[in-house]
Amino acid sequence: MPATPALSTPSAGARFEQTTIERRELGERDVAIDVKFCGICHSDIHQVRDEWGGSIFPMVPGHEIAGVVTAVGAAVSAFAPGDRVGVGCMVDSCEECEYCRAGEEQFCTKRAVWTYNGRDYDGNVTYGGYSRELVVKDRFVARIPDALDLQDAAPLLCAGITTYVPLKHWRVGEGTNVAVIGMGGLGHVAVQIAAAMGAEVTVLSQSLSKQDDGLRFGAKHYYATAERETFKELRSSFDFILNTVSANLDVNAYLSLLRVDGTMVDVGAPSQPDSIHAFMLIAGRRSLAGSSIGGMTDTQEMLDFCARHGVKPQIELIGADEVDGAYDRVVNSDVRYRFVIDAATIGAATG
Repeated sequence: MPATPALSTPSAGARFEQTTIERRELGERDVAIDVKFCGICHSDIHQVRDEWGGSIFPMVPGHEIAGVVTAVGAAVSAFAPGDRVGVGCMVDSCEECEYCRAGEEQFCTKRAVWTYNGRDYDGNVTYGGYSRELVVKDRFVARIPDALDLQDAAPLLCAGITTYVPLKHWRVGEGTNVAVIGMGGLGHVAVQIAAAMGAEVTVLSQSLSKQDDGLRFGAKHYYATAERETFKELRSSFDFILNTVSANLDVNAYLSLLRVDGTMVDVGAPSQPDSIHAFMLIAGRRSLAGSSIGGMTDTQEMLDFCARHGVKPQIELIGADEVDGAYDRVVNSDVRYRFVIDAATIGAATG
């Protein structure tokens, strides 16, 4: 089996170590990828620190992967060496159930195989994109348009698809008044996508420290949720609220900001449960929903949409030896707005 350098953590909360992992031999439907960049998602941190439970160690995280094809299996026709490609949160599914047939592989009834911290159908642990090379079934590879730089495209494979799908599913567009909670890695992408769809976008953030950025990304309004008057002023204002933060919030306060028949969708995943008063839903026929990632059809559609509309994550490019510090900075909201690892530094000699 081919060996490749990787960043691995041996136990919950441990520091990353430079190591070597084995990738499978190229199968007839496989695509071999030279990983160029991999984004750091907050879910990486949750799983590395076992905050959701069930983490498998040693772990190689990473599901925001951008690279270049180096080889393809005999049955692969959609990709060729040299193609610019991306891999997101999934690397396999049954391909036969109703959801797979509908292009919603994330809901596979057999179960989707996650890019890392999961097991394939043979029981092998999956290792993600904090590595130099990857071998993936062709169905789970997306083409990155030329208009997107690889380092900018990497975060779209999670942050992009996670925010694009609920905005599309709940038909956000012209005439829609949208609020985005949080201006972090997901939120700053959500603002751009919602604005590109034609919505009037408001950012709800703890403070006004990122207001200039929010307006630059396409928001029309920006409010600090730490100010008591915000919730009074904005009561019953929004058709749709997208909650992108991974911390527990006063959900009832945010539900009060929805118009009649409005919907609030969570894409962040706090480690503790929230408390919700049913009256906040009943009074305005409001809905509270959740959304995960998206299938491969939506993933390709999202990448093409972002390329057409100039949607681009704002990133901070880091080396392999900076990942531990980057995790702490993400938790402390000290990044604008997505860390991306330069995969060339994984396994590279250091001074």
